[in-house]
Amino acid sequence: MSRRLLFPFVLMLAAMLVAGCSYQPARIKSEPLIVIDDGHGGHHGGGFCPPGQAKKGRC
Repeated sequence: MSRRLLFPFVLMLAAMLVAGCSYQPARIKSEPLIVIDDGHGGHHGGGFCPPGQAKKGRC
């Protein structure tokens, strides 16, 4: 391959490699890192609890 054809080929290959990289900005979530109250208002126990849910702490 001659030098006149090699330079554009290498340049095009480098451009395609750089174009393959993408930039994604940091995702900022508005969720709290620590949840103190799960929103159930402290209703733990006293009602019906489906099987397996008590072990997960959902009742």
